[in-house]
Amino acid sequence: MDMKQPDIYDVTIVGGGPAGMYSAFYSGMRAMRTKIIEAKMELGGFMRTYPEKLIWDVGGVEPIRCERLIDSLERQARTFDPTIVFGQEIADMERREDNILVLTSKTGERHYTRTILLCAGRGMTQIQKLDVQGASRYELTNLHYTITDLSRFKDKRVLISGGGDSAVDWANEMVKLARQVTVVHRRNKFAALEQFVEQMKAYAQVLTPYSLSKLYGAGDRIDQVDLVHTETGVPLQIEVDEVVVSHGYDRNFGNLVSWGLKREDYGITVDSRMRTSQPGVFGAGDFITHGSKVRLISGAFNDAVLAVNSAKLYLDPAASDMAGVSSHNARFIEKNKEIIGQEAK
Repeated sequence: MDMKQPDIYDVTIVGGGPAGMYSAFYSGMRAMRTKIIEAKMELGGFMRTYPEKLIWDVGGVEPIRCERLIDSLERQARTFDPTIVFGQEIADMERREDNILVLTSKTGERHYTRTILLCAGRGMTQIQKLDVQGASRYELTNLHYTITDLSRFKDKRVLISGGGDSAVDWANEMVKLARQVTVVHRRNKFAALEQFVEQMKAYAQVLTPYSLSKLYGAGDRIDQVDLVHTETGVPLQIEVDEVVVSHGYDRNFGNLVSWGLKREDYGITVDSRMRTSQPGVFGAGDFITHGSKVRLISGAFNDAVLAVNSAKLYLDPAASDMAGVSSHNARFIEKNKEIIGQEAK
């Protein structure tokens, strides 16, 4: 009986966040047949949780809304027409005798590849919700765990609970249009870039170390909250119009961490060339950790380049160490003509 041979890719990228998208673009630069497998139904990864947030720290890109950056990254990722599979969470990996790697999704689909690039980011994230009695009743009105429309906070008294990057970034965005912004954090020190913390303290009311302990509402809307000083226990009550909770996310990588890959507390361990402890398996982005790891979007791009180059050399040790720069890359000759022609019109 003639059995159909499986379709085998040069590289299969698990995860469609910034690291995965840029990996797809760069593997195209290296003429590798590429597949992206994304567990959700859209690309973007964790960036989808803050579409309205302004991103400042991507090199050469002026401050840009996150949703626009995702759109730009997706267009770039599709430059060389990779195969993109949505809605499949990868569960298992096995290695055939001929060294082909087989990935199996939780729904049973099998994907065949010569190399794997793990770009699972923060995994299947789940918001850490406010652990206060009755909080869920306000989730459809004025208790927010993510923000998709800043305009709803115009001229409002906004309370933000949290001490990480997102809490600080939201505070700095909201002071431009809200009536008052109060930031509450259970510790004295914020886990965000110092410059943005100082900016927040200059324009918002900052209460530390306090935690949110009780909500009061008229109907289905919060109008007052109780805070408690985490060291002295002294209570404080303030009136609010909107409450934003930014307490982080629980990270869930499913079966990816059970493949026998060497790992540390904050990710799969890779070397300076983004190689994991398994031959042919590489990593990039927030899913991995190494001695000089930079946990920024721009750091994910650098990880992606190194990982793809390592995958290329794994497949062909005689290949060049990296792709040629885009201005000299033959694959862009016709695309460059199109772009220059459009600009000349």
